[in-house]
Order: sequence, then C-alpha cells, then structure tokens
Amino acid sequence: MKTLFIGGIKSGKSRNAEGYIEKLSNEKPIYLATTEFVDDEMQHKIDAHKKMREDRFITVEEALNLKEKIELQKGAVLVECLSMWINNMLYHEKSYEDMQAELSMVLQLKQDIVFVINDVSCGVIPENKLAREFVDINGRLAQLVASECDAVYNVVAGIATKIK
Repeated sequence: MKTLFIGGIKSGKSRNAEGYIEKLSNEKPIYLATTEFVDDEMQHKIDAHKKMREDRFITVEEALNLKEKIELQKGAVLVECLSMWINNMLYHEKSYEDMQAELSMVLQLKQDIVFVINDVSCGVIPENKLAREFVDINGRLAQLVASECDAVYNVVAGIATKIK
C-alpha cells in the first residue's frame, strides 16, 4: 500500500503520517529521514525530530537515493519528507527527470510506503528562479505520487482528511 500525506509547513502531516504507519505496520516501521545536515539550525531540527520519535521507529538516513535504501528494508517505510529530498536533489544539481525517474521506481516497490510532502502551492510566486523551480517540481512530483498512491490525506491544523 502506498499513502501520501500532504499539507503546509507545521500542518501536522508528519505526526499524522507517523501514527498512520505505526497502525499499518506489525513491526517497528522504518523512518527514512531525507534531511541533510547543512547548518546548526538544521541539526537542531533533526535532533528535535529524533527525540520526538524516541524508539518507535528504526531511523535510516538517506538524502538522495530513495529506491536504493527502501528496497533494502523489510518492513513499512515512512519517507519524511519528499520536499526535503527535492531540495537535496536540486542542491546536488539533479534534474526534474532524475527525480521523476527515482520516484517512479520507488512507487513500483512492493513495501508499504507512506510519503510526506509539503504543499507549497498556496503561497505567492517566489521572486528567484531556484525557488520557483522548487515550487514547480514539488507540485509536479506531488501529483505523480498522489496519482500512484492508494490513499492521499490532506492535513490542515493537525487534522488529516482523506481525499483519495
């Protein structure tokens, strides 16, 4: 089963996705963390997320090669989050086509996978080219993943509403 949780920043999508995968899985689920350490502020956020998860998950970190890491896992996998993965891919100068190909392969894997992605489509159009590219790619890949998922939840103010 493939499931997507989409919502704005601090909408509660991660908390909802974590609870969902814990109910879905008979064993301790895999938490595939995509955030790369880039500065002290990001390290503080990473540490806070680890503390919140405690020992409920097996944490695996991977910034770029999702398929490679996911196919090695035995149980259900929570990919947290695709927007950070897109950020990493852009930083490492990967193309939209590279990202689309990687996600298409991930969506074919047999494991139960729960994806988290930010909804960045409701803001103003960014003034710089890289930010506009990020918004465009994030939206297009959210559509790809949603179209292939069995279930999609939109999260607002901590409340997840099933939309597919």
